[in-house]
Amino acid sequence: MSRAQPPDTVVLFDGVCNLCNGTVLFIIDRDPEARIRFTALQSQRAAALLAPHGVVPKEEPDSFVLLQDGKLYERSTAALRVARMLKGPWRFLYAFIVVPRPLRDLVYRIIARNRYRWFGREAQCRIPTPELRARFLPETTP
Repeated sequence: MSRAQPPDTVVLFDGVCNLCNGTVLFIIDRDPEARIRFTALQSQRAAALLAPHGVVPKEEPDSFVLLQDGKLYERSTAALRVARMLKGPWRFLYAFIVVPRPLRDLVYRIIARNRYRWFGREAQCRIPTPELRARFLPETTP
């Protein structure tokens, strides 16, 4: 894969949210083939990846985004599609896709609205260890 071409599966997350950072580490631990790559929603790379979909990142991101095979998924749909790709019993969470999206997203929005209060936040995106750095896209576009 060249630097100019994004990978097939990218998770875009709030880089200052402790819950989101924990979720990324959870995904990495259950994706031993390293199929999923990551970038913070606050990065220039995220803005470049979202632009073709007509999405402009918010200053205060409130969504978990999955770009997979050129398609964009947000909130609960993104989370369930990621769960389906993980090793172990987590992939069975995808069964909740049958729950109507407005109901799933209502639960998602309650968690998203309270995530900083419940889990805290960092002043800036965390820097991954050298072992994990390869799983993250460069923050700026090539």
